[in-house]
Amino acid sequence: MNLTGDEVFFDRDDLIVSKTDLTGRITYANHTFLEVAGYDEAECLGQQHNLIRNPNMPRAVFKLLWDTVSEGKEIFAYVVNSAKSGDYYWVIAHVTPSMQNGEIVDYHSTRRVPNPETIKDIIIPLYDNLNAIEQNNPSMKDGLEESVNTLLAILAEKGVSYDEFMSGLMRND
Repeated sequence: MNLTGDEVFFDRDDLIVSKTDLTGRITYANHTFLEVAGYDEAECLGQQHNLIRNPNMPRAVFKLLWDTVSEGKEIFAYVVNSAKSGDYYWVIAHVTPSMQNGEIVDYHSTRRVPNPETIKDIIIPLYDNLNAIEQNNPSMKDGLEESVNTLLAILAEKGVSYDEFMSGLMRND
């Protein structure tokens, strides 16, 4: 996919919804998901959710996200995704595991429009920093670990958990 550098927007009243199986394969995508991402349902179902992964999204944030939901907990995250066209779009993702008889059976994600100032002033500088750490380390594994540790150190310096940090940002959205 060739990235265009063009941003796609969706209505503040719309929600992007998808479900995946335990391996991250898309099992459901609502109309808004398909419209914003530019795919038809047949192109999405059965594909890995990283079909829409934007290369400007730090791997550290995805590691935190997947570690959290695989423990049976919900998480909020600011995510930049790629459309089929190469355009990009920002979302606030709320990802939850679906439970049945105490076991995780799949994952559900609802995304909404974030505040553009929060993205510009806080998220992009943070993600640029994390991406630089990941990309400048000759080892992908070590770069990921260093990026995660940097994120955790930033949160510790602020005296907040990841959830508290997200809650504070989302008050502006």
